[in-house]
Amino acid sequence: MSIAERIAQVRAEIARAARAAGRDPGEITLVGASKMTDAAACREAVAAGIDALGENRVQEMVKKLSEHAYDGVPLHFIGHLQRNKVNKVVGQAALIQSVGSLALLAEIEKTAAARELTQELLLEVNIGREAAKSGFLPEEVFAAAEAALEHPHVRVLGLMTIPPADADRDANMRYFEQVRTLYVDINAKLFHNELKHLSMGMSGDYADAIAAGATMVRVGTAIFGARHYL
Repeated sequence: MSIAERIAQVRAEIARAARAAGRDPGEITLVGASKMTDAAACREAVAAGIDALGENRVQEMVKKLSEHAYDGVPLHFIGHLQRNKVNKVVGQAALIQSVGSLALLAEIEKTAAARELTQELLLEVNIGREAAKSGFLPEEVFAAAEAALEHPHVRVLGLMTIPPADADRDANMRYFEQVRTLYVDINAKLFHNELKHLSMGMSGDYADAIAAGATMVRVGTAIFGARHYL
């Protein structure tokens, strides 16, 4: 099956999930998680109408930028971002989805200020409280959003989360719903209900994420097929 056919299948499932939740499918942004794919696969996804492409690894992103892999759609950075690599991502990625510490937020502000631009980002929520995973704990997110408002060269557009990989479906739904509640609270109290993105859900659970309120899903395997991770 071609990438275009897989995207069509994912679009159909997004539409089904959105309508079942009483939502407009047009509200959902489909991000193709293109880690471990080549530039040709990215270009095929762009031609098939993907809304955005997301990369997890800075080195891979830089290489594929040089190959014009993302021309025609926004590029998102969706993986763990180290502070010493911020300078390679700020101004290149339209959206950094994975800002999970105040130190990283400050480094993005510093780099964006030096380049005289405003970097759009999402705050990552470590909803499962996993020690090995980055992200703000649920009780830290509101203060992080307040801190972000003090940085003139960053613009928070919403929240992102990845539930624990071993969570069952019921637990996953509870995690999604908890992040949705955080999003609504922060949006109302700090951002005048102007936030745009609640990024939740991947290939195995994006329909459930949409049912819980996601406005953006990050889909890799269901579009690009299985990858062999190093």
